[in-house]
Amino acid sequence: MPQIIDGKAISAQIKDEVKAQIAALNTQGKKVCLAVIQVGDDPASSVYVGNKKKACAYVGIESLSYELAAETTQEELLELIRELNAREDVNGILVQLPLPEQIDEDAVIRAIDPKKDVDGFHPQSVGALCIGQPGFVSCTPAGIIQLLKRSGIEIAGKECVVIGRSNIVGKPMALLLLRENGTVTVAHSRTRDLREVTKRADILVVAVGKPKMITREYVKEGAVVIDVGIHRNENNKLCGDVDYEDVAPVCGAITPVPGGVGPMTIAMLMYNCANSVSL
Repeated sequence: MPQIIDGKAISAQIKDEVKAQIAALNTQGKKVCLAVIQVGDDPASSVYVGNKKKACAYVGIESLSYELAAETTQEELLELIRELNAREDVNGILVQLPLPEQIDEDAVIRAIDPKKDVDGFHPQSVGALCIGQPGFVSCTPAGIIQLLKRSGIEIAGKECVVIGRSNIVGKPMALLLLRENGTVTVAHSRTRDLREVTKRADILVVAVGKPKMITREYVKEGAVVIDVGIHRNENNKLCGDVDYEDVAPVCGAITPVPGGVGPMTIAMLMYNCANSVSL
């Protein structure tokens, strides 16, 4: 049986550490406040925003909620961001993605003050990660590093393959693994002989966006498999990019879906918020 990497337990551990950090800041008279902006009422976005508010309440971070109509203009959203950038009592700003089609997501991300960019999406945050400077790191990849480290999995010297090259997961994931001294390959939809590439991996991170695409034919025996995907199958049950039942018997460690990577994203958002005070 493989080691099951328990994202729920590890995320709870991180949130408890953040809670203690926030309590210590409060004794120094420092408050931490996160502003969350949602445009429209996309059901999945509403669930994510609700979970973020609950996590803030648990760790002791104040949260401000801005729920804007779907027809909100880009300029109206940018004006709100400018106001929040200027507020000294707001430490972090999060705009829930995706945004309605009339709004340019890139322009919105760029408008957020990098010192309040707790999602880690601003080009300045990404640039800092590239050259090893301090800054916010995208929450999902940062959470995966914590999953590995807190599960006793060594990264240094290992062959690491990331399937997916998105700005939110794939690219920062590769940079973080590199920072931990992994030997990193980024694979994607245009990669030739994908199975041959992935079968080299000691650590395989799958963020491909296709349900159950990765079967045991893609996985080296004893490898660590991290599944970033989340979908609903034909029976409306949650599943990932990895065919868990097929892959689990051959790998050394694996994240389940749900309960693996998902909880870590919000835990690392809380971590970034707590650390925004020192920036």
